[in-house]
Amino acid sequence: MSAMGPTDVAMDEDDRQEVASTIDSDDDYNSVYNGSIRGSLSSLNGPRQPDRYGFTGGKQYTEQRDVVIPVEVLRKRELKWLDMLDNWDLWMGRRFKKVKQRCRKGLPPALRARAWQYLSGSKKMMDKNKGKFDEIDAMPGDPRWVDEIERDIHRQFPWHEMFAERGGYGQQDLFRVLKAYSIYNPRDGYCQAMAPIAAVLLMHMPVEQAFWMMVSICDKYLIGYFSPGLEAIQVDRDVLFGLLKKVLPYTYKHLKKWKVEPILYMTEWFMCVFVRTLPWGSVLRVWDMFLCEGVKVMFRIALVLFRYTLGRADQLAKSQGLYETMDRLRNIPDGVMEEEFLVRESLRLRITERDMEKEHAVQLSKRRAKPNKSDGHSSSSVDSPDSMPMPPPDPRQRFRNRSREFLDGNDVAMSDVS
Repeated sequence: MSAMGPTDVAMDEDDRQEVASTIDSDDDYNSVYNGSIRGSLSSLNGPRQPDRYGFTGGKQYTEQRDVVIPVEVLRKRELKWLDMLDNWDLWMGRRFKKVKQRCRKGLPPALRARAWQYLSGSKKMMDKNKGKFDEIDAMPGDPRWVDEIERDIHRQFPWHEMFAERGGYGQQDLFRVLKAYSIYNPRDGYCQAMAPIAAVLLMHMPVEQAFWMMVSICDKYLIGYFSPGLEAIQVDRDVLFGLLKKVLPYTYKHLKKWKVEPILYMTEWFMCVFVRTLPWGSVLRVWDMFLCEGVKVMFRIALVLFRYTLGRADQLAKSQGLYETMDRLRNIPDGVMEEEFLVRESLRLRITERDMEKEHAVQLSKRRAKPNKSDGHSSSSVDSPDSMPMPPPDPRQRFRNRSREFLDGNDVAMSDVS
């Protein structure tokens, strides 16, 4: 078992589910399913029409924007993206900077699903494994994970028209994706933080495509996030704190003073890629960049949220305590979460990919050097396969542009599931 520092939490399977369950303790779920959707909507001055994303209420509901992208501009973007998608390897090989720039501007809604699959490499994975999803989908699955999934699916975005009906097609497809992944990756099985990710994918694409994107995100972007022990998220917690110390030292000291542990906010931010935190337009913009550039986008977004929530002396002075500090992090000003502001400020941060790699290497080294209090040995001693399911990601690769890794098509085809 890896060593634990003073603020580490030894996590077994029950702990893993308990930590992730905080992500799904959604007020929207309680407001809907303590009564009925119809009754809850009527309490909001009558049922609303679905917004442009399919939400009829809840915190994800988006009012009509005052500023809308002109049709002619959107059409030009679509034509550019169609050209890129039709010549994908050429663009990724020779003009990746332009691809990244266009992802940062935001993908055209009509092409977002297709572009996400190309960026993540899931399109190539699906093409190399034709028929595999149908095979997995027909399997019964591990009863332990099936029971967990069945208890959780109705909690996912109950205000969205796709998931509003209990037992409806949206919840059925969500169950299929999550059960299939638990079969595909039996070591990790199922974690509640997976459900919001799968739900976002199903809002944009059919079930088989959503499954392969789920595989890509969990196994190539959020590497080890859902493994027993949640070691990868604990490492990234330390990395974020290390970066915060460099970028916002007074904020870092404030969090340390009041013992505001990253687990109180970071699990929701990182394990769900901000889908439970940001307005929906901002969620999609963050995902556009995340699927192109990788996990470094999440660190940048987190640092921006810190800078404009707890970055000034007056903000820190008004947050003298654990409760007061957490209240600020849970009630981020709308202007800070606005998509254009968030993207712009994340790109202005004076922190490089190399900075993140170095901090990741430092934190891994520290964790390996910590003594294991349970047996007196260092964490560099040989762990059993069960206690160390996978090695930590190479710091040199952790923050590289993820989408470029899928250019050569060297993804390993899935082995037969027995």
